[in-house]
Amino acid sequence: MTQDLYAVVGAGGCGRGLMPLARLAVQFLGVLPERLMFVDDALAGEQVNGHAVLSEADFLAADPGQRFALIAVANSRTRQTIAERLEPQGVRPWTVQADNAVVMDDVLIGPGAALSPFVTLTSNIRIGRHFHANLYSYVEHDCVIGDFVTFAPGVHCNGNIEIRDHAYIGAGALIKQGKPGAPLVIGEGAVVGMGAVVTRNVPAGATVVGNPARVVETD
Repeated sequence: MTQDLYAVVGAGGCGRGLMPLARLAVQFLGVLPERLMFVDDALAGEQVNGHAVLSEADFLAADPGQRFALIAVANSRTRQTIAERLEPQGVRPWTVQADNAVVMDDVLIGPGAALSPFVTLTSNIRIGRHFHANLYSYVEHDCVIGDFVTFAPGVHCNGNIEIRDHAYIGAGALIKQGKPGAPLVIGEGAVVGMGAVVTRNVPAGATVVGNPARVVETD
């Protein structure tokens, strides 16, 4: 049995939703159950859903072979801050994927991703670091997705779309297909509201809502 440690960082709703995927992943790897834990300073010393919760300091002070962490925090800026704090300490980003997630042809995914149940990634897709794809989301062909992007449940990301770093796509949003060589672009840090139907480019930092989606706020 490996002596490596595996952690889900964050014991809130996001972390509790991803822990079952993490549990299955470590079982497949032959990791002892007690080597999988939550890391969350606010709940350190407690048990959450059958797993011990360590502080970040205690997790870093442990002496395993290696440490792996899935950062299960919905806010992408916080996710990046945690990643930039842990990785120099030798903590390796960990990707987890539901058994029924579908990853098809020529799909490259950066480290630290979380692919929830019923997620589908079709073909010729490039995805950056620490991507979160919630239940029933899909990414169609020829899409490029940046770092620390978050999909809420049921996102419809059609072909030839570029989604830049830190964008948040709300539950049930639908993004119209772009064109080869002229992708529809969701700008860095943009927020697409729940149920929005995006038919044109979204500026960086903008919040869009409605059908068709319209800008209601910009940074």
